[in-house]
Amino acid sequence: MQYGEQTSLRESFQIQWRVLKALLLREIITRYGRKNLGFLWLFVEPFMMTLVIVLMWHFFRADRFSTLNIVAFAITGYPLLMMWRNASNRAIGAIDANMALLYHRNVRPLDTLFSRMTLEIMGATVAQILMLAFLVMIGWIEMPNDVLYMLFAWFLMALFAIGLGLIICSLAYYLEVFGKIWGTLTFLMFPISGAFFLVSSLPSNAQSMLLWFPMIHGTEMFRHGYFGSSIVTMESPSYLLACDLVMLLIGLLMVRSFSNRINAR
Repeated sequence: MQYGEQTSLRESFQIQWRVLKALLLREIITRYGRKNLGFLWLFVEPFMMTLVIVLMWHFFRADRFSTLNIVAFAITGYPLLMMWRNASNRAIGAIDANMALLYHRNVRPLDTLFSRMTLEIMGATVAQILMLAFLVMIGWIEMPNDVLYMLFAWFLMALFAIGLGLIICSLAYYLEVFGKIWGTLTFLMFPISGAFFLVSSLPSNAQSMLLWFPMIHGTEMFRHGYFGSSIVTMESPSYLLACDLVMLLIGLLMVRSFSNRINAR
């Protein structure tokens, strides 16, 4: 295989795929090891965290305050929140943890970021599917109304998580203290995630303000897909997609900027 200017587009994709696959495997082994459950912790960890939240909502009888199935309400909000939060958190530090690998000419800072965030999104996705299937099987929730719409919402939120992760990682690279407090800041963002309420249940002035936040549209979409017309949702898929694309563009430009500094070392 040839490299440099003589490398074909097909060969470039093959090289890129091998790099990402190797980084993913390295990340799994480094993070979870080879013993006990090994890579299965990738799915078990978010599954258990979501299960704890579901059990809390179920046994604290939060359904006393709503006619909605409160377990279904929790499972259609909290996992989306954790996906973009964990992906952005994991993106911070990806460069430092893989600095030695950047001496290989085929490994770029963007590769290390994508591998970490992809792993986080994969784990959250599999855990969500298993959790939904488990809760349907034991009869705590019913089958979703529109699975395709839920998948579309999940996909848009995965793009949001990647765009956010690129931006947050770049900010943390230039301002170290930001990386250290980002985890705390995300807790403050919980109320604007849409995970704990329906926008339609709020006063109109609060609705107008909250609908500027793209993650709320993803949560509303996901719940619309599950509950169907039994609830009123106020999502705008086109707005969420536009925000995703803008964030991805800004994130890629920011990563390219600090990548040039790393490559120049």
